[in-house]
Amino acid sequence: MKEDIILRKLRSGDPAGLEALMARYIPYVSTIVWNILRNCMSKEDAEEVVSDVFVAAWNQADDIQSGCVKAWLGAVARNKAKTKLRACGQTLPLEEDVLELPDEYTPSSAAEQAEERKLVQKALDQLEPTDREIFLRHYYYAQAVEEISQRMHLNPSTIKTKLRRGRMRLKTILQRWGVA
Repeated sequence: MKEDIILRKLRSGDPAGLEALMARYIPYVSTIVWNILRNCMSKEDAEEVVSDVFVAAWNQADDIQSGCVKAWLGAVARNKAKTKLRACGQTLPLEEDVLELPDEYTPSSAAEQAEERKLVQKALDQLEPTDREIFLRHYYYAQAVEEISQRMHLNPSTIKTKLRRGRMRLKTILQRWGVA
């Protein structure tokens, strides 16, 4: 089922829309949630967070823009997993939370959202290829520093340094463009 049809069904309250959304995106949402919660919570807790993401999609279907479903689900999954950690008295290190958007963050229009996405992509393209890969693995795919370290055969402290420098570089670029 196409994304537009799924959204139309969700917005009209048709459970088939939710079923199609879950069939398509449960692996993606589960990966994000598990990467954040895996060392701190049980499998059942992670499954609860995944369910909460899809409940949010059902309840906020009007807020989801066509073409942005995956990004919306990813952001909600990251935020809900981090909220679950905090509720249980756990936290992520500061560098893990730097790019987190508040739950209520929604650009006022699809055009605004698309423009922000283009600017961030353009800024990411200015990073060195290795730095860009580390940044995407960590913030987009929600991989932990240790996992990136193992997969890229780099020291964990090197990964942390590259993430910090990447954040500073992106901030500088976006400020130069008048975005941040």
